[in-house]
Amino acid sequence: MAVTSASVTEPDRPARVSGIDKIERRRVALAESALKTLGELGYARTSLREIANNSEFTHGVVHYYFRDKIDLISYCVRYYKTKCARRYDEVVETATSGEELVTGFLAKMTQTLVDETPMHKLWYDLRAQSMFEEQLRLDVEAIDKLLEEMIWRILGRYADLTATTPTVDAPTAYALVDGLFEQAVVGYAANPDKTPDLLTDRLLQVLPKLVAA
Repeated sequence: MAVTSASVTEPDRPARVSGIDKIERRRVALAESALKTLGELGYARTSLREIANNSEFTHGVVHYYFRDKIDLISYCVRYYKTKCARRYDEVVETATSGEELVTGFLAKMTQTLVDETPMHKLWYDLRAQSMFEEQLRLDVEAIDKLLEEMIWRILGRYADLTATTPTVDAPTAYALVDGLFEQAVVGYAANPDKTPDLLTDRLLQVLPKLVAA
């Protein structure tokens, strides 16, 4: 039988949307609960049961909302990195000079290095695992693209404020900045006192070379 407009009542639509919202809210709550365990143990050592044991949720609840470990970890990292990509928006929007933009950008980057090292370690762990786990690749590619666009927005705004033009394309800019940040994440465990300043110094060397008059 063909579905007509009368077959779907108006009350049905909000009900379905509400159901989707409720599921998504629960998935977000599970992700927030799981991130601490994931950050501490890493990809290989974490299971759904381990996550459940370290949260307020039962193993059955976790498994109900996520089909397996990869599904949960991919969701967690997407959720976290989406927030990361947005944390620089205010700096980009409010900076009135190139110096102010760079200062704000570096302050936020070193802060997240110090405050959220386990989450960044998890991301780089997941990205490395995607070379072996095909199921992870699409999510990793999507996150990488999101972060690349973030760096490109910052560089584009810097170029506007300094009346210059980027000398590299978006993937290259992202690779350079992300490479320095990944080194800092690795180095922070061994030398937490000096690594944030070292990251700042290296970025200050690189950023001006990414644009030219």
